[in-house]
Amino acid sequence: QKKCQELDLEETYEGYKMRLMRNYLPVFSILHALITVVTCLLIAIFSENWDLIFQEIMFLVCPATLTILILSVYTNEKFLKRYPWTLTSGSVLAALVMAIGDLGMCLYLKHGHQWPLYNHFDMYIICVIYMFLPISSIRASLGVGVLISCVYVAYETYFEPYGSHTGHEHMSTNFVRLLVDIVQYICFNMLGLFYRLLNDTLLRSSFLDHHQFVLEEGWLREARVQEAQLLNSILPAQIAKSLHETIKERIFKGNRIQRQSSHFMSIQMHPDVSILYADVVNYTHLTTTLPVEQLVQVLHDLYGRFDIAAKHFKVQRIKFLGDCYYCVAGMQEINPDNAKSAVDLGIAMIANIKEVREERNLDIDMRIGVHSGQLYAGVIGIEKIQLDIWGKDVEIANRLESTGQAGYVHVSSKTLNNLDLNEYTVKPGPEKAQRDPVLQELNMKTYLITGVAPRESVRASELISDFDIQLRPTLTEDTSIIIDNPTLSMQLKEKLRKAQVAGIDFRCCRTEKLKRPETETNDVIWFLYLFPEFRDKNLSYEYSYRPDYLLKYSVSMSWLIGLILMFCQAAAIRSGCVVCIYLDVLVFFLLSIIAIIMWYKKFCYWYFKNTRGGYNSISCTIFKLVDHLQRNSSSRIALYLGILIIYAVLMAMIAVNCDLNLFEIDFIFNNIYEYEITAHICFRPWAFTNTMALMIGMTFTFAHISFNLKTLLAFIEVVAYIIVVFNEYTFLFHHSATTFSFMPAEYAHTFRVLLTFILFYAKDRQQEFNSKSNFKMNMDLKEKKKAAEDMNHTIIILLTNILPSHVVELYISNVAKHELYYENYEMVSVMFAMLMNFKMDLPSLRVLNDLISEFDKLIYIYREYYVVEKIKVVGCTYMAACGLDFSLASLNIKKSSLFQEGGHTAYDNKKLTFWRETQMKNFDSYISADEDQTVLVMTTFALDLMRTLRACNEAYSVRPFDRALSTGSIAIGISSGPIMAGVVGASHPHYDIWGNAVNMASRMETTGLEGHIQVTKESAKILQDFGIGCTYRGMTYVKGVGAIPTYFVDIGPDLTFLDAKVDFRPSESARASVFGTFDDSTESSSKS
Repeated sequence: QKKCQELDLEETYEGYKMRLMRNYLPVFSILHALITVVTCLLIAIFSENWDLIFQEIMFLVCPATLTILILSVYTNEKFLKRYPWTLTSGSVLAALVMAIGDLGMCLYLKHGHQWPLYNHFDMYIICVIYMFLPISSIRASLGVGVLISCVYVAYETYFEPYGSHTGHEHMSTNFVRLLVDIVQYICFNMLGLFYRLLNDTLLRSSFLDHHQFVLEEGWLREARVQEAQLLNSILPAQIAKSLHETIKERIFKGNRIQRQSSHFMSIQMHPDVSILYADVVNYTHLTTTLPVEQLVQVLHDLYGRFDIAAKHFKVQRIKFLGDCYYCVAGMQEINPDNAKSAVDLGIAMIANIKEVREERNLDIDMRIGVHSGQLYAGVIGIEKIQLDIWGKDVEIANRLESTGQAGYVHVSSKTLNNLDLNEYTVKPGPEKAQRDPVLQELNMKTYLITGVAPRESVRASELISDFDIQLRPTLTEDTSIIIDNPTLSMQLKEKLRKAQVAGIDFRCCRTEKLKRPETETNDVIWFLYLFPEFRDKNLSYEYSYRPDYLLKYSVSMSWLIGLILMFCQAAAIRSGCVVCIYLDVLVFFLLSIIAIIMWYKKFCYWYFKNTRGGYNSISCTIFKLVDHLQRNSSSRIALYLGILIIYAVLMAMIAVNCDLNLFEIDFIFNNIYEYEITAHICFRPWAFTNTMALMIGMTFTFAHISFNLKTLLAFIEVVAYIIVVFNEYTFLFHHSATTFSFMPAEYAHTFRVLLTFILFYAKDRQQEFNSKSNFKMNMDLKEKKKAAEDMNHTIIILLTNILPSHVVELYISNVAKHELYYENYEMVSVMFAMLMNFKMDLPSLRVLNDLISEFDKLIYIYREYYVVEKIKVVGCTYMAACGLDFSLASLNIKKSSLFQEGGHTAYDNKKLTFWRETQMKNFDSYISADEDQTVLVMTTFALDLMRTLRACNEAYSVRPFDRALSTGSIAIGISSGPIMAGVVGASHPHYDIWGNAVNMASRMETTGLEGHIQVTKESAKILQDFGIGCTYRGMTYVKGVGAIPTYFVDIGPDLTFLDAKVDFRPSESARASVFGTFDDSTESSSKS
């Protein structure tokens, strides 16, 4: 109940419970009608007075009909919603009608025909109150049960309906018999109450499981949508579909990069497309002057507008690299007008940037190039998978952009031939394009185009992100997820309201029948319509071995029933039965010990919960025993059978202590001479019958015991009782009070026991159906949880594919709060590495994929130990950064394959340590050293790239391979300094870094030489401080900056760092020491 209240589901649960109870009403109505019909038939068979038969039948049929009519009112949902209070009042009225009909017949026959009868339906009505009547409150059920019991006790007290056989029994004997009846009424009420409590507990558990199941379905459904959105934001649908299974495989393999000879690659050729390249003019000034928050806002606005325009013109955004935004028209779907779409998008982008320029007062513009042709598109590598394009026509589009003019779309003649020139303003291309070597080699004419952009393609993005990413919380199996989404909560309540339950659903009788999926009815089937069974036989085994955490409550109830049986035995047996006394004491101690053991753990928790310290060995042994009984089905069944055997022994002692011969003699003398029958000669038959009914009820009440076994044992108890009645004690039962005028008393006794058996069987049958349905749902729930967790992992992998791992959680949090995500770093080292002389055809792309995949394996190791993050791959250029996360407290560096014997670094095999600010003393003196290490790590990674490339070339040299496809060279540029980072784009979120360090690293690569690592002066100084030699190259012209001094890192023929040529060693107090690194992991990565 507390859990339902926490989840704000109490009202929904009450509605679900009421619906379940309402569905039990037709079962009860049919059962009650059948019992009435059978009783009427028995009366008709045994009766000798037809006038009396009619009167007795009317006393049965009228109350039964009225009861069914009263309860049939509750089939109307609208009536119940309007008058919910009538459930309890109607149930009280129905119970009173049954009781008044039963006692009315007894009074009528006693006073009208001098025929004392025993009441027929007392125990039956009490059981019906707790099992079938739609009383929502347990307290109300208890009140109604006590009310009916008091009515019957009052009747027995004032009217003595059954009296004695002769009317000469002592008052004390009558008092004992009345006391036994009162105790039995109390016991039946407690049994009914326990059954109701147990049923409500199981029902709440089932309800919460159902709630969790529906919720997991919701999470899974939403997660699949999010997964599809993320995949489609990275890749077109045709590529994403094939990639999906690869991502799943990575999840099941622990999300670790596998060392394999072949690498995943998905590349497709697109023969008729138009490629658009766009470049933001004055982007460098923008990224070096604006604060990070404002920069991210501007770029998000800008790229969000571009994405909206691209979606409007059905153009596939590929990616953006700093200031370069490129996309393709005609790739997602065949578009004969792809040239027009690309050019229109370019015009819309210029209009958008003009609007941003005016709104934000920025000096920015757009330079765009568009070319039509063919290309290869797909993904390469195994880390940070992103869509990219390659081909000669891609290079032409890039050249058109770089040689274009701000505010115009620069197109090739091929693109122009596919346009309707009446829609645009066209003028000749700039002179710069005529001087471009690539364009001149192709003798290509170019043109500048302007036009008017449609208004719907020029608008700001209103969302931080198009994704509503909500990961399923990682929870234990016992914890339910609280819903904060009102819409989802309402959908959940509606689903639970319509959920299938056992019993007869009134809605099936309506004209508009609810259509349910077959899966809701096929999981549990009826065997001979008597026993609910799983369709999947494997579930039956698992179901029978599920733990029973309610066992201690069943044991407590069995202890109470045992006391009642002992009391009934003491009231029935002759005085002086020493064996009976010893047996009662033994039974009491056995049942008490079992109850104490089952409750001992709970008692210890209550008593010692505020104290510390362990438990002794005896307590631990008892805890293990209780846990074993709860979890082990065989032990639990043994305990259950043992308790029933104890009951059977007590019942047998009651029967054995009857001197039947003496009773017959006393009975004969009583009838002849009106002698008083000797007390305690034999047990009282109706007390014995009621006790037997109580035992049958207890047989069914144990939870998590096989329903088939309970039914079998209860049936054996009924058969044993019938044998006792009709074979051993026929005279005794025959001469007791009957329940109908001409019905033999032994049949009346048997009818009551059979009625109890049928009543408990019918209710437990429905309970078993619900329990098995819930168990099957629990199994499905586990699968749903696993699927939802797997989907969570998939989403995390997809997000990690877009963003650095440390950004994912923060980005999700920011998206939930509708905030942009950005970072600011004081010192980050950035690397651009370009594979040289690659021909962009399919065979070459296969080689490129292998090389990039090997680089990704290397970066996987570096990311794990050194916080090196792959940013992106553009064409043949590999971009990475070090220092985007300083959350590591300390880092022990393993020995690297880079620093083998033969290297001359003075600080081999020492530790490179990153310190947290909170752990550092004199932080100001250490901070520069901590930041400088990013340059060292980035340069070490760059050298490892060169070693990996050499290993790949060596592997290619021993295989049949076209040497023209391979490349033996790589140019690397590194720069370091403050950078800004953030996530921009609404429909296609993209993590990027900006700042002078990024721009300079790119320039170091483009102006560098093959086989060298070119660095800026600042980076060279840091590397020299760490003992790595750097050679001054000279003044190098860098676009946008001018001539600056640059350096080459000194690398030996064996690809190891050479010593610095300066006599300098870093102070141990000012520098964390240096090198070390990756042993076999890096080396095997290179060789694989």
